[in-house]
Amino acid sequence: MPASKTLPLAEDLTIYHALELKQTLLAALAASDELELDLSQVNEIDTAGLQLLLLLKKEAQRAGKRAVIVAHSQAVRSLIDFCNLAGELGDPLVIPAAEAC
Repeated sequence: MPASKTLPLAEDLTIYHALELKQTLLAALAASDELELDLSQVNEIDTAGLQLLLLLKKEAQRAGKRAVIVAHSQAVRSLIDFCNLAGELGDPLVIPAAEAC
């Protein structure tokens, strides 16, 4: 089993893709000890997508693995901030310099 795997997601994390994404995320977690999610290309996320991220974190913890978000799109950062879940997810939210100005 690979120690670490990076999974880039380019589709929206919305209710319309939730079932398909749940299966993809859990399968990727099962195939590695540490799953790194690159969400930098996610244009839209809703509460269903946020629930998937929380589920993935809890499943990783339960299995003694790690799930880490290594890149956040502006949409993902906004929703995490709005719901005040940065601490719950536990991943650093890096704001690109171009957006900080």
